[in-house]
Amino acid sequence: MEWVEPVAAAFGLLAVVLVVRQNIWCWPTGLIQVALYVFVFFQVKLYSDVILHMIYVVVQIYGWYHWLHGGADQGELPVSRLSLRALTVWIALALAGTVVWGRVMSVSTDAAIPYGDAFTTATSLIAMWLQARKRIETWAFWIAVDVVAIGIYYIKELYWTSGLYVVFLALCVIGLLSWQHSLRERAA
Repeated sequence: MEWVEPVAAAFGLLAVVLVVRQNIWCWPTGLIQVALYVFVFFQVKLYSDVILHMIYVVVQIYGWYHWLHGGADQGELPVSRLSLRALTVWIALALAGTVVWGRVMSVSTDAAIPYGDAFTTATSLIAMWLQARKRIETWAFWIAVDVVAIGIYYIKELYWTSGLYVVFLALCVIGLLSWQHSLRERAA
């Protein structure tokens, strides 16, 4: 199954490019990516990532629907911003999730990098939810995930995936700028 990682990486790259462009096809493309990564991460004992990608399957379907029908009068969803209070809550949840899930994984499994894996899991769940809701802050959470994930995947010799996350990091910056532009256009 050596072909699975590069194929998953290719679908992941395409999915993020489509998210940056706010193209609805990001969701079915992402669905293929996350399904393939369930197998990749199980093979290298990144169990938090396995669970995360299983949850992503559900969130991909939700995001697909919500982008199409979550806006005014069940129309297309526009980019929006979180309140400072909501952002603070999401950051606190990411940190708490990292500590709690990291502890569970470190004492209950033979997870390779339990706290790093827990951080990417907790933070990715939040980022994915914010992405499904088309909140601009999704990009800051994805950037944090990408920085940590690059190191984890490199250490685990998942070079395709580590390289993919370097590209994801660059795309996150582009996505942030693009979505900021959309937000400004909507405000004007």
